[in-house]
Amino acid sequence: MWLRTSCDITFDVSVPTPFILMLRPRSGALQWVAHEDCTLTPSVPTTEYADNFGNLCERLIAPPGEFSIRRCAEVSTAEGIDVSPGAPFDEVHNLPDEVLTYLLPSRYCESDRFTDLARELVDGFKPGYDQVARIVRWIRTYVRFNPDSSNFQMSAVEVNQQREGVCRELTHLGIALSRSLCIPARIVVGYLHELEPMDFHAWFEAYVGGRWYTFDATQAVPRGGRVAVAYGRDAADVAIFNQFGPALYPRTMEVRVEILDDPPRSD
Repeated sequence: MWLRTSCDITFDVSVPTPFILMLRPRSGALQWVAHEDCTLTPSVPTTEYADNFGNLCERLIAPPGEFSIRRCAEVSTAEGIDVSPGAPFDEVHNLPDEVLTYLLPSRYCESDRFTDLARELVDGFKPGYDQVARIVRWIRTYVRFNPDSSNFQMSAVEVNQQREGVCRELTHLGIALSRSLCIPARIVVGYLHELEPMDFHAWFEAYVGGRWYTFDATQAVPRGGRVAVAYGRDAADVAIFNQFGPALYPRTMEVRVEILDDPPRSD
């Protein structure tokens, strides 16, 4: 399926403010970016680089006054996601080098604090995909997905205590529980077609059976129509923007995902 994604973000800037933006989807095995466009108002110089996870980043300095960012992309992505009940657990010594970092505790995913709970939850389930699927079902049952939650940037431990959170928080808990079973897991931030309410979305991927599989504790059934923008260990790695200096929050932010009836025309 072809999707057009877009976001409009406006800030009121008081002093020249350095930004790092992470808003550009990249082409890969699961998606193809046919066209993208970015408008900065006022226009300012930008430089681009890829971070340690391969995410496409842009650096700029926003001038004082109203500063707006508009980014859109036309992307081919799958209508569904792969599921593989029974996909086996990968022994740690067989994992690819680049996957090993996703086994370790991180700022928001304290996997070393969840060993007992994870073992209890997956008792009797086949190691690998089935264990992660069990974790996701448990989160859906016992942790409330609340897009309007007032809790902000909670770690997996805090989410487990509060039993409520936005998509990012439920993702942190799923990652921490998976890693505690020696299953690599990473956060993904991007767009989801027909998400309600519409916003940027977070989910996670677990590495089993020699590849990454998508898991999303906020959705009742596996859903495609996803455009990935950034990957990382947890939310600290995948912020759609970081600004440096006095605290600054968007005055407005609008996210849209539209399905295209036909593939975009090539230029």
